[in-house]
Amino acid sequence: MGEHTVASFDEDLEQISQLIRDMGDLARSMVGGSTRALLNSDNALAQRVVSDDAIMDARQRELDDRAITLIAKRQPMANDLRAVVGSIRMAGDLERIGDLAKNIAKRVGTVGLSVTPHDLSHSIDAMAQLVLIQVQGVVDEYAAADAAALATLRNNDERIDVKYTSVFRELLTYMMEDPRNITACTHLLFCAKNLERIGDHVTNIAENAYYVLTGTQLPANRPKQDETAMSAPAA
Repeated sequence: MGEHTVASFDEDLEQISQLIRDMGDLARSMVGGSTRALLNSDNALAQRVVSDDAIMDARQRELDDRAITLIAKRQPMANDLRAVVGSIRMAGDLERIGDLAKNIAKRVGTVGLSVTPHDLSHSIDAMAQLVLIQVQGVVDEYAAADAAALATLRNNDERIDVKYTSVFRELLTYMMEDPRNITACTHLLFCAKNLERIGDHVTNIAENAYYVLTGTQLPANRPKQDETAMSAPAA
């Protein structure tokens, strides 16, 4: 994006872009922190993640205010308008990622370390790592203006869907083997679903970022491999 005659216009755009990067960094921190808190039964870390959600909300409000003011004052067109509107959309998805991470953190005290089988913890951790790679990558690739990498990253969400299906089936197995696991495993199921939904929000961000950079939309049909609707045992 080239420089504008009015220098303050470029400054306004950069401030909005910086807020997106800041929200991306915070989203990554919250997702990583909530998962570590869940797997380590770390209630203090969980509480920090819950508190960070207020910061995320404040940053989204600041971005919305700056974007609306910029549109009113500068009346941006073409690439600039795409960048501003795209930033509003991306900020909304990042805020939702923060909400989902907070939801995971709020379940830490209920799950407890002692009821989480080691192999299941490993599966959830592996899923969380895939999600973190996506969250980190989407902000980095947008900042680098790498549209091709964003398209690839968007399609990589399929791996998260496959992992979620695997975790879902493991959780069902533990619940059927011992009814005492039902409460904890139900909360873990919600946590795994939240991670899967975070992946979906990253996909939305990648699609919006791609549009901002190129002016074209990625194909609507994306590989989707969440098979949990077919995973329940027959009655």
